[in-house]
Amino acid sequence: MTSETTKPAARTATGSIPRPRVRVPLWDNARFACVALVVVGHAIQRQTYDSNNALSLYLFIYAFHMPAFAIISGYFSKAAPPGARQMKKVVTDILLPYVIMETIWTLVKFAVEGDPKFNPTEPSWTLWFLLALAIFRLILPYLALLRGPLVWTLVFSVGVGYLANVDSTFSLSRAIGILPFFVLGWKLADWSLVDRWRNAPTRVVYPVRALALGVFAAWMAVILLNINAFREFDLQLWFFYDDSYQGLGAAVWWAGVLRLGLILLATLLSAAFFALIPRRETWFTAFGQATMYIYLLHSFVLYPIREAGILREEHASATWLLSMVLASLAISMLLASTPVRRLFRPIIEPKPRWIFRDGSDAPARESRTDPTGARRR
Repeated sequence: MTSETTKPAARTATGSIPRPRVRVPLWDNARFACVALVVVGHAIQRQTYDSNNALSLYLFIYAFHMPAFAIISGYFSKAAPPGARQMKKVVTDILLPYVIMETIWTLVKFAVEGDPKFNPTEPSWTLWFLLALAIFRLILPYLALLRGPLVWTLVFSVGVGYLANVDSTFSLSRAIGILPFFVLGWKLADWSLVDRWRNAPTRVVYPVRALALGVFAAWMAVILLNINAFREFDLQLWFFYDDSYQGLGAAVWWAGVLRLGLILLATLLSAAFFALIPRRETWFTAFGQATMYIYLLHSFVLYPIREAGILREEHASATWLLSMVLASLAISMLLASTPVRRLFRPIIEPKPRWIFRDGSDAPARESRTDPTGARRR
């Protein structure tokens, strides 16, 4: 995985287009916006039990934020068979941070809940996405050999819901569920749509963004008009992609059609999301280079707040909801700050030269990227 590009490149001998190399503010802006939505969603989750306003915002976010994150990660992934360098990056950038963070979570839950169980096959809270990324990296070279890989991933995503024995162990159900978005991101680089959008004139950008706002407004209107029905149906659980249709209480033939519809909805909303992201450098562009710090550390900040039960009943009001949204943005910026990155670099960006047989590590720090393609400073 590399960084960003400024223009389409010629295809390689394997038929794929080399992944980007020059920084593009659009992607850093999109990364930070995505991870900020993750923090907001987790921060307001307890408030959804007692507030339709909170549930409406929650459904609005969860319909597309992780699919958009997967699209970004796919855009910066390679389909060529991995060499030693790429395989080491899977270990140092994904698997090792996963083991470290899962161990820390086990200690935290033991201290707070008295549960000493260490089970890395069942990822804690946000860690499922790291395992999903590892799975994506492993299977992408094989998917790239197939005709219509996007169609195949749709079949897998819809079909896995009918299999009750495929669950959250090693994040397998969730990884297969959101796989179409990852592959869509990978294909976007080949199609050069992003490059054309980045260079599109203002007369094109404004109408597209107006349409994107209309899409978001329409989705929010649907939520507000049907919020009680959505609450009764537990629609938010369908956006997790981590349970079978039987587990969701919909062991019927049309459950797969509903998932397909939600995938199409997420794709549309993700397109609207990317259309609204600033194409130029902004005040939050630099924060997009700290995606994994925010993603992996914010849960420790929110954990005591969620477990204390202070976000229920009267603390689920509109005022408290707005306060949690603003607090989430502040938490995101804090965790992306230089002091925090320096302090937690050993666990987010481990460099265990001793673990490899040849005593070497993944690429030098100045050339490394995180699992979503963001260059690490």
